[in-house]
Amino acid sequence: MQRIGFVIQEGFQIIGLAAQAVFEYSNRVAGKAVYEIRVLSEHGGVVRSSLGMALQSERFSGRAFDTLIVIGTEDASPTVTPGLLKFMRRGLKLSRRVTSICTGAFILAEAGLLDGRRATTHWYYAQELQRRFPNVKMEDDRIFIIDGPVWTSAGATAGLDLALAMVEKDLGAEAARSVAKKLVMQHRRAGGQSQHSELLALSPKSDRIQNALSYAEKNLGSSLSVDKLAEVANLSPRQFSRAFQAETGQSPAKAVEKLRLEAARLMIEQSHHPIDVVARETGFVDRRRMREAFLRSFGQPPQVFRRNARQEVM
Repeated sequence: MQRIGFVIQEGFQIIGLAAQAVFEYSNRVAGKAVYEIRVLSEHGGVVRSSLGMALQSERFSGRAFDTLIVIGTEDASPTVTPGLLKFMRRGLKLSRRVTSICTGAFILAEAGLLDGRRATTHWYYAQELQRRFPNVKMEDDRIFIIDGPVWTSAGATAGLDLALAMVEKDLGAEAARSVAKKLVMQHRRAGGQSQHSELLALSPKSDRIQNALSYAEKNLGSSLSVDKLAEVANLSPRQFSRAFQAETGQSPAKAVEKLRLEAARLMIEQSHHPIDVVARETGFVDRRRMREAFLRSFGQPPQVFRRNARQEVM
């Protein structure tokens, strides 16, 4: 049986504990007790959440855990004591996985567990974590990241994706899919998936611009000229360009490139298609142009994203 320890401190966010349901349903799917769940804190006893809800916890001890999951607090200033840091450092030596949800990453970083490692956290606090802990290889636009025995996730519901990824690694993809279905989750989001949707971020106000963007998302392999998008929006090219800039704050060409980058990154990380094929399918025409776009937006070529994604599933 694998023992999972959820580590909390005063002001923890209740939503982080939602990941417990993934392990609970995994036991049901497996038809046996695969996981044993414990809630831990430095001194044990009652710990209050950010909403004031009280939760009973066990005191830190020498008991071994297969996986430790540090739950974040409502801001970037979790309570970090010498006892907590000692427990987490010891955990990295004794546990198979040490993980964090949301701002729990700040505790791992304070303990030095993220030094030289790729990591993520809630997008709102990512820059603050990078500023305070410059040795962390922060990737602020990921659902979760696996770097060896250390796993980190974004905020809120990303903890469910993190837990499902653990179940998939432990019990297989079919078990993880079954758990996701029982939890009424459409699917497990891949770790490399963006915390944001480019289409959602553009947030146009009119149906005409929204329809043009929806068309673009479904036809990324096409040329997607301003004339074509204007036709879809039933506007003249000049009217369309003006309306698009006013509603989204950027040009149609820039928006289309962002949609293509989002789609290309997902294909690179989640498929085995050659880079040339990804470039053609997402409208970059060739790998050189796609590489240039990746370097402009991400500062890294496509091959780095594929290599990192493969390392995470090993």
